[in-house]
Amino acid sequence: MKISSIEYVVLEKLHPFVFIHTDEGITGIGECFRRQPLVTKTVVEELLAPAILGKDPIDTEARFRDMATAGQAMEIGGAIWIGIAGLDIAMWDLKGKILNLPIYQLLGGKVREKVPVYASSMARNLTPLQEANRALSFVEKGYTGYKLHSAVPGRIDDSADQTIATVTEVRKAVGDDIDILVDVNGAYSVHHAIEIGKQLEELRVFHFEEPRPHYDLPGLANVAEALDIPIASGEMIYSLYEYKELMIRGKVDIIQPDIVKTPGFTTLIKIANLAESLGIPITCHNTQPTISTVAHAHFVAATPGAPYAQEYNIESVSIRDEHPILSEPLQITNGYLEVPNGPGLGVSLDMEMVHKLKA
Repeated sequence: MKISSIEYVVLEKLHPFVFIHTDEGITGIGECFRRQPLVTKTVVEELLAPAILGKDPIDTEARFRDMATAGQAMEIGGAIWIGIAGLDIAMWDLKGKILNLPIYQLLGGKVREKVPVYASSMARNLTPLQEANRALSFVEKGYTGYKLHSAVPGRIDDSADQTIATVTEVRKAVGDDIDILVDVNGAYSVHHAIEIGKQLEELRVFHFEEPRPHYDLPGLANVAEALDIPIASGEMIYSLYEYKELMIRGKVDIIQPDIVKTPGFTTLIKIANLAESLGIPITCHNTQPTISTVAHAHFVAATPGAPYAQEYNIESVSIRDEHPILSEPLQITNGYLEVPNGPGLGVSLDMEMVHKLKA
């Protein structure tokens, strides 16, 4: 089997997907990270697709190397890895379809039947009481974890930060048995992160995410060493080597790879193996609730080192909520995501809807 063509589409000018077509009529589906989709389009069409056309998609490791070499990924980084991510996911989908196996079996088989997920609030304009009421509404739907984004991104130690007031109200609303996760997107200095972190410990917060930016490895290490609360980071980095530095030099307690950035199953497997050797657990970063969420579900279902609830975006996303592109919606019951059991990713797209939404 050979790759015959590659199609890159952007839905509603925001959501990028790739389709890898083969000479035997089987198509693999992948998704890329959503920012700057036209930049990713150029990367995929001009650099990466020519490197794998005419080759066997089942050889995912070899195809990954072809793409990384063609895109000079280790030198250029970001946009190249994002393009590779979508294509790698699509080739794993193809591999599963060719072998008639779900991806979780290609990854070694399930270690958990369903994937626990937490409700991830992306809102930054809620009062502490509004956030608390929102958290309670999701607890009443069966979720046992809730993440909030309460700091002011792009500013350091801004006086408008409402993190402690918000977490206090959320804890009052949901009680002691619900996990609260706090993501401040690197908005604190080291000393302020430690000050806030000690208060979050008293509020029994489950993890404290990105108290310092991902690139400040000494700062992250200082915060991690000063606090008992788990420090999480990783959504803004891509390669295995960056994760190695984050874990060893940054001394974080939880890593957060995102399969549409990392890139793909091929890299996520290597990161998981490295994390396991260091005794560091994984909680995937995941804000794109269609193909990306499905891909993460297969990975988590087969990965012992991903023991916690995983991120699930509760904000309105048009291609899931208003104009759904999945032929069958994903099932979340009492905070657990059902992992599709069909070959490959185990899902199909409503291609009529896809064509309607093409940019």
